[in-house]
Amino acid sequence: MSVISVGQAVVLGAVEGVTEFLPVSSTGHLKIAEGLMNIPVDDDAVVGFSAVIQVGAIAAVLVYFFKDIVRIVSAWGRGLRNKEERYHHDYKFAWWVIYATVPIVVVGLAAKPLIEGPLASLWVVAGSLIVGSGVMWAADQMGRHKRGEDDTSFKDAMLVGSSQILALLFPGFSRSGATMSTALMLDLDRVAATRLSFFLGIPALTGAGIYELKDALGTGAGAVPLVVGTAVSFVVAYASIAWLLKFVAKHSFNAFVVYRLVVGVLLFGLLATGALSS
Repeated sequence: MSVISVGQAVVLGAVEGVTEFLPVSSTGHLKIAEGLMNIPVDDDAVVGFSAVIQVGAIAAVLVYFFKDIVRIVSAWGRGLRNKEERYHHDYKFAWWVIYATVPIVVVGLAAKPLIEGPLASLWVVAGSLIVGSGVMWAADQMGRHKRGEDDTSFKDAMLVGSSQILALLFPGFSRSGATMSTALMLDLDRVAATRLSFFLGIPALTGAGIYELKDALGTGAGAVPLVVGTAVSFVVAYASIAWLLKFVAKHSFNAFVVYRLVVGVLLFGLLATGALSS
């Protein structure tokens, strides 16, 4: 019998789809939703389920940015065959994404017991939501927003990619929030920061989902809930991506900062009063 029902999978898939690419922490929101539904957040099957349904959100990115991805991968392929093509920005960008994924993979494997154990606590989520809000606000205020996507460099990709580690170790900090904040500090404009966050998330999140798939199925998550949760995540994430890119083109990140603060404080209150178990 699955530790997660089909109905719960629908809810968690929707939560994942909405929050994966918004800078509000999908992991934090999933853990809160699991806690409210009395699902054990530190159960191996639940941890695996959360990682697997991220693949639905990543699939949404692949579909939404299909033309961009084909262009970049094609440039990478041409560059492997032709030395002259290696000066093209898309060829270099493809390698940067690969290199920038290495730090989170190394830390993820090395710190797996901590990530799935003590750091999975909702107390950590609450604190990370609040601290991450301050970082995001500061980055949006300090950033000069003067550099576009074509101005990104290897240094930008490595720094932004490495910042994903913050969200890995501190659920609630938000992978999107960490990467976007870092990009803003590097003076990228909001749209460029958001798109860079999307592209850098593709290999990291896909790898995490594939890595956890066997454990998720083997520890009781259930194939049907996994398929349902992943499908719902895909549909909702696609709509979320389209909305976010339009939003950041005209607005600051202040709305997300306020939302994160409210959720973080509320979560602290629920935990302190015993209304929600950590």
